[in-house]
Amino acid sequence: MMRLLSLILLMFVMTAVHAADGKQITVYMYSEYIDPAIPKQFEQATGIAVRIDVYEAQEEMLAKLRAGGAAQYDVVVASDVIVPAMITLGLVRRLDQAKIPNRANVDAQFVDPEFDIGNVYSWPYQWGTVGLLYKKGAVDPKMVSWGAVFDPVQQPGPFVLMDEMRTQLALALHHLGKPMNSRSPADLKAAGDLLITAKHSRKCLGFDGGVGAKNKVMAGEATIAVVYNGDAVRAMAEDPQLDFIVPSEGGVIAVDNLLISSGAPNPDGAHAFIDYILDAKVGAQLSLFNHYATPNRVSRELLPKPELANYAIYPPERVMRVLQYLEDLGPATKLYDEVWTAVKSR
Repeated sequence: MMRLLSLILLMFVMTAVHAADGKQITVYMYSEYIDPAIPKQFEQATGIAVRIDVYEAQEEMLAKLRAGGAAQYDVVVASDVIVPAMITLGLVRRLDQAKIPNRANVDAQFVDPEFDIGNVYSWPYQWGTVGLLYKKGAVDPKMVSWGAVFDPVQQPGPFVLMDEMRTQLALALHHLGKPMNSRSPADLKAAGDLLITAKHSRKCLGFDGGVGAKNKVMAGEATIAVVYNGDAVRAMAEDPQLDFIVPSEGGVIAVDNLLISSGAPNPDGAHAFIDYILDAKVGAQLSLFNHYATPNRVSRELLPKPELANYAIYPPERVMRVLQYLEDLGPATKLYDEVWTAVKSR
């Protein structure tokens, strides 16, 4: 027992030493979002160890940073919609672009985004869509709409809602024919009421993160679930009876980004990690692992044709036309918070 305690203490001391001498960085991201081999390769290449901490919803991540996590993490992976708030709150720092030469690999469509003009604070990590993962045979794909989770008549069986405020409320608004980025109190109340009704359906299994929802469908507990496409593709690879669809009426497109925390203990290591992720070969390796689309134009050239042809990863043009980006809500975020709190508590 004493030997075990001594070993644990030694590991703790070594971790602290690594952090103090700049030989470690801590990355905060969604779970199951990076090939475990990549941090190890980065350490071999640079001598900097990587610790990965995970979250399941961006609201959880933001709350953690505001509670002091900004001094705990070096690199944070965050969705486009939340980046402006992170900048305004002073949770992230300006990038030293000279330390990120691989930024030249980023596809032009992901450079200079509206949420971070000039890429002052961020560079893209991966991009993807939100749709429905479902059991084949239990659902007719030609008939699938967001009503599969919002309309009692269309619900095919047990379903899971996404435990992410901004995305799930946007989809509820969209189903009601309202703008996904509405600031209208009346629109938000209607969306909240819709979610409360869906939540209390006898078929609803509640709210869950993309990974948890994916696992429920794979286990046969749920027939259909709101998930990110990367989670769906991994599930489909394991179970050919599963499929993914973005309903024809449209959905959400999101770009996740690499940022450096304002209190990063090792900003130099953080810059090196971002540059490493933007390397062409590493970018391709990343996408082959998590099955999200790469924003790296050179990485895309290295991907096998079946990956590029996968409709669930790289949607066809007819789907791309009906996808929408979520916007920073500014002061209206408070209204969304209030509605979401009511949804989760009632």
